[in-house]
Amino acid sequence: MAGVASPTAAFPSLETALKHHFGYDQFRLGQRPVIEAVLKNQDALVIMPTGGGKSLCYQLPALLKLGVMVVVSPLIALMQDQVDSLTDNGVPATYLNSSLDFNAIRQREADLLAGKIKLLYVSPERLIKDRGINPAFLGLLNQLIQTVGVSGFAIDEAHCVSEWGHDFRPEYRQLSVLRETFPQIPVMALTATATERVRVDIAQQLRLRDPLIQVSSFNRPNLFYEVRPKGRDPYGELLRQVKRHQGSGIIYCLSRKRVGELAEKLTADGQSVLPYHAGLSDETRRENQTRFIRDDVRLMVATVAFGMGINKPDVRFVIHYDIPRNIEGYYQESGRAGRDGEPAHCTLYLAYGDVATADYLIGQKPDETEQRIARQQLRQMIDYAETSVCRRRVQLSYFGESLEGLCHQCDNCLNPPPVEDWTIEAQKFLSCVARCQERFGMAHIIDVLRGSKKQKILDLRHDQLSTHGIGKDRSVEEWRLLGRSLLHQRLVDETTDGYPVLKLNAASWQVLRKQISVEVAVPKDFAPGPAEAAAIEDTPEVAQLLTVLKALRKRLADQQSVPPYVVFPESALRQMAQTRPQTIAAFGQVSGVGSRKLEQYGEVFTDAIRQFCADYGLESDPGAGRRRSRPARERRQAVGDTHRHTLELHRQGLSLDEIADQRGLKPTTIASHLEHLLRQGESVNVDRLVDIDRQQAVIAVLTEMENASLTEIRDRLGPAYSYEDIRLVRARWQTEQPKV
Repeated sequence: MAGVASPTAAFPSLETALKHHFGYDQFRLGQRPVIEAVLKNQDALVIMPTGGGKSLCYQLPALLKLGVMVVVSPLIALMQDQVDSLTDNGVPATYLNSSLDFNAIRQREADLLAGKIKLLYVSPERLIKDRGINPAFLGLLNQLIQTVGVSGFAIDEAHCVSEWGHDFRPEYRQLSVLRETFPQIPVMALTATATERVRVDIAQQLRLRDPLIQVSSFNRPNLFYEVRPKGRDPYGELLRQVKRHQGSGIIYCLSRKRVGELAEKLTADGQSVLPYHAGLSDETRRENQTRFIRDDVRLMVATVAFGMGINKPDVRFVIHYDIPRNIEGYYQESGRAGRDGEPAHCTLYLAYGDVATADYLIGQKPDETEQRIARQQLRQMIDYAETSVCRRRVQLSYFGESLEGLCHQCDNCLNPPPVEDWTIEAQKFLSCVARCQERFGMAHIIDVLRGSKKQKILDLRHDQLSTHGIGKDRSVEEWRLLGRSLLHQRLVDETTDGYPVLKLNAASWQVLRKQISVEVAVPKDFAPGPAEAAAIEDTPEVAQLLTVLKALRKRLADQQSVPPYVVFPESALRQMAQTRPQTIAAFGQVSGVGSRKLEQYGEVFTDAIRQFCADYGLESDPGAGRRRSRPARERRQAVGDTHRHTLELHRQGLSLDEIADQRGLKPTTIASHLEHLLRQGESVNVDRLVDIDRQQAVIAVLTEMENASLTEIRDRLGPAYSYEDIRLVRARWQTEQPKV
């Protein structure tokens, strides 16, 4: 039977249990109330964005309650990845799926019945057979209930339950048999995306009883969104962007053919890349996905078949080379970037030829209702791509969430078009919706406003409405711009059943009564947005130590045949690089270091950090993380012995390479020492290190792109200019600028 153990029995508080098992000091927003509800055996519906911490909502209760938590997960790769991560944290978890042979299954079932396992992952196909519970699995469940107990059922990726979701799976719809067969066992449903309609459908289909409904914000503030037009050389632009980005990336395409072509071109241009689509064999897909997750390759070019199985938290960029089919799918796919909370970049390339391809693919659907709904969703996606308002506002509005002000993390916010007062036009538009009795879509309303004499207008006698022809002074595109803006600002509603009919809401009537005004962002000619999301540059020491720690993490992960992020997420490595913990006690304070991680990795990582600090004459620096967000000119660090040694050799007239050879260090490290010395006011002869003509070229770019990163500056100058040259010239140039 389902049971609960008070967290105080083993831990003074839920936070203590969280730190012990998972290494985190506090819960993320929304996690605690869900965990408390699950501990009380209450049903729950959890909507949290990708990277928001959904899994913890059932994993921690599973460790605190009596019995086994059964987790339904849609993909073998996803459940294997979850089990790997849990096992590395010392959490007893396992899975049962078709990848296991008979003996392995029997051993795992024996471990379950012996009470050695707290979380069991299964696929819906293994759970359900012929619209009921698979008899073989039903037998195991009954044995578990009679022995160790079953603490609950967790339905992951629960949007698959709803036919209104973006990834509906019929077998998920049959999971209601769990409630019918085991009415006493609590059920929780979890997903990253669900509109109000999908949430209601999930609760009804799974027969949740008075569930706690936790809907966290869909806002992912660490993601930067931009839309770029596909120009004459789209591949060249894509290649340049890929080279500019650091870290792992995913490039999504609509067709298998496009995936293959891009993967081949990128490989030929020296990029570390693999393809992924449904046309490849299961074995090839698994191998390619594993190599990407384990950082053996940097890029994955894929169709949307490369979806829910991706649990890689350190993807730094996602590029949609073709337009996605709907906003919900785009939110999910772009959301595979930055799951670790670190800055990440999401780019969508727009070409109207791709829209035609997407429409053709929709036309292949056998069901006309599905086609109709899919075409409406595609039009919403085009509206998103064409909009001149905050892109995050459009996304959040789709999920019924509002955003006040600008996000400052999208191309439209950082390069905003001028805003104009269109209140009178909005009143005309909304009045026309009312006169047409809220029974028509945007195209018809615009036809009436512009005085069209189409046969449909005449047959409906809409040419006799008072609003007929009152909008002749505006073009069709201007009225569409207004209509989209009203929808994005939630000043008018639109039905979502495939027949996009405009409906007035309370805010619409406020506009009509002159109680609120309407402002519309009018697009300028396209100007390329900022190259990448603004990320705070690491100090040279942090960047170098982070490289060392990543290499160590990769080696340890390869030894265990797990992805690197299973050892530690990148955010934990970055905190180590910033604070440089050199004792086990200090290492245990790093976020993400729980009891098991401390025991397993504490010594090897602190050894590596101590060695690095000894090589570079550095101390442990608990304040480094706090100073990281301050402007460079406000950071003042003492000049250590290692920097003094470099300065002495420089003043003896040695070049960068000569100093590096004599000290047994890399020229990049010596350049970072000299940069640091320059910023501390020490005298460094840059003229002797960098040719005057080259300095002038660098300064010209700096004057034009003052806040650009080293990578952006070098991209502008070309490969003939070294990072060392740019770093030194930039440091002197910045220190010579007048303080404001």
